[in-house]
Amino acid sequence: MPILLRVLALCVLLAGCGAQPQEPAREPEPEAVAEANGTGEFISTPIEHAPRPYDVRKGTDWPDAALVDGTASLSCELDYATLGDGEQLLHLSFLAMADALKPCQDVGLLRLRYQGKINSGFTALVERVAAIADRMGIHKRVLDIDSTGGQVEDAIRAGDAIGASGWTIWVRDGASCHSACVLILGAGDVRMISGPVGIHRIIRMSSTATSRAELNEELQAVYGRVKEYLARNGVAVAVADMMMAVPNRNLRLLTAEELLEYGLDGTNPAQDDLDRLQLMRKCGEDFVRRRDAFQRSFDRSCKAPDRELEELNDCGLALREEYGFPDETCPDDSPMSEFDVVRSAFFRIRPPAPEDTSGPASGAP
Repeated sequence: MPILLRVLALCVLLAGCGAQPQEPAREPEPEAVAEANGTGEFISTPIEHAPRPYDVRKGTDWPDAALVDGTASLSCELDYATLGDGEQLLHLSFLAMADALKPCQDVGLLRLRYQGKINSGFTALVERVAAIADRMGIHKRVLDIDSTGGQVEDAIRAGDAIGASGWTIWVRDGASCHSACVLILGAGDVRMISGPVGIHRIIRMSSTATSRAELNEELQAVYGRVKEYLARNGVAVAVADMMMAVPNRNLRLLTAEELLEYGLDGTNPAQDDLDRLQLMRKCGEDFVRRRDAFQRSFDRSCKAPDRELEELNDCGLALREEYGFPDETCPDDSPMSEFDVVRSAFFRIRPPAPEDTSGPASGAP
């Protein structure tokens, strides 16, 4: 298909061709990131950027962006152990992203697998996937992440995009979420964690401080922004205080109890408050009461050290039946409803089995 006709066809599909934004100025390159001997990455302080002159949610003329020090793939399935992680995303242009997400439109679910650093490429990735998913009506979204960290500023931008567009975040067995990745974890609506989550101190690579007092003054401004971000996402600001006390060459792994206590595991507390008000009106008080009881039981019965993500999911799916989920009135708002979307799509698309018209086998009575 000629490129022009292809663009017009996608515009009709997505109802998204509007006024084309002007070509944006190129953003400054981020500060250098130093490696921390495989235990995580030093996370540098935020860089002041001018407001970006474009919004990927509007129009189709997106500025150039690319994944650097990271890889991404897209799947319309949740069963990664059997079905893998889907097709690799090689380009972040409008047409490439629309093509990649089109198979997930009928299912209504996507799983974005990302392995690599938190940087401007990752931020562009999650913004663009969310933008196309909104246009295609793909409302169930899972970010399946494995990252040792990166840039604070990019983590905050990506986290705000995630928090505004409804994501479940997985840190599955064999994966990790360290350093700036913890800010991404804090933004999810629901977090399912099997791999290690670790924090350490921020380092400012371009600092000119010559004393601890000067260095502390520089970093206090940074940690103030981090605390503000954590607070609006329902994460305890004590996490930022803990980061200050861990040398940047080391890594402090958070225990399962700490992840729950600090609001980094399970349902996002801030989102939960917002959902509660909406669900009371939409689904009724009994629904909200059963939903709360399920979550408490899930935290108590399903979460255990070294439990793999598949086991967590299986435990939750079995447990929720005891609480009447999926709910007939509000199935899409029921806990773990992303699995119901996959199942319903499977039975809707799967062709019926042919009837056996051959009659009894020879010799049968």
